Amino acid sequence: MKSGIQDYKKISGILLIGFALLFLSSCALPRIIILDDPLSPEEHINLGVAYERNGEFEKAIIEYKKASKKLPAAYLYIGNVYFQQGRIDAAEKYYGKAIETDPGNTDALNNLAWLYYVERKKLDEAEMLVIKAIELNPGKEPVYGDTLEKLRLIKARNR
Repeated sequence: MKSGIQDYKKISGILLIGFALLFLSSCALPRIIILDDPLSPEEHINLGVAYERNGEFEKAIIEYKKASKKLPAAYLYIGNVYFQQGRIDAAEKYYGKAIETDPGNTDALNNLAWLYYVERKKLDEAEMLVIKAIELNPGKEPVYGDTLEKLRLIKARNR
């Protein structure tokens, strides 16, 4: 009789362990799943613009940087935010990246020229940048021409 009870305890223990393992394997344990970014680069730009309008510059930069992985034009937006913050070296770097990845980005050409005008440095280079912007995009000549005019005035005063 004692042997039957011991056998029963062994079988019960094995069954209990089996049920515990079955239960644990059927439970949903947290898993880390890495998904592709659900937003397009353009959507990141739009989100960045919304953040920028609300004065949430760091969030805007994060969104623009996400966009720049597939849309190099986003470098212009990053440069613009840094320029607004007075972070001139960073703005210059990102305007340069925008131009490097897309030499036809006329807004980046003009904005870098404007940065040089505001900082009163590299004025000859600034003039060449804005002239190139006007040549590439004559439709924006009124906007870019303002930058060129201001550059030429300050250069004339410095002579």
